[in-house]
Amino acid sequence: MNLKYQRILKNRSYITLIKSVESKERNRFFCRHGMEHLIAVARIAYIISLEEQNGISKDLIYAASLLHDIGRAEEYETGRSHNEAGAEKAEAILLECGYSDDEIKEITAAIRTHGHDGYPEKASALERLLCTADKLSRTCFNCPAHEECNWTADKKNETLFY
Repeated sequence: MNLKYQRILKNRSYITLIKSVESKERNRFFCRHGMEHLIAVARIAYIISLEEQNGISKDLIYAASLLHDIGRAEEYETGRSHNEAGAEKAEAILLECGYSDDEIKEITAAIRTHGHDGYPEKASALERLLCTADKLSRTCFNCPAHEECNWTADKKNETLFY
């Protein structure tokens, strides 16, 4: 199986960005955005996609999921939205990994919209999927920061969905 998302995992720029995010969040009390989170989002998104039979390829799902938080380090350093920073960085990585222009547009659009409260009314299936899986990946019910978290009670996952 030679899926392009496997190339992302070996891409030097990607590895550097993920290590930077993990380093900056090393002492973070709240949710982290390292490799464990990215893989959880990918797996949840893929399960939902299979359940919905929405036809989104595994490769697009995993690419968007693995790349969706790569702008976090820049956000911590400059205050710039991690969605925008991440989409820009993802474009170069996706190009290096052999994604087509159409695939890059679809994936970067999902990255740009994932971090908002919900997703735009006219969101694509991939945008909705990434946003949903990102939120569902959080195990708020078992989080040591549950009481201190700034997520409102209605946003917290109080049970395991996937």
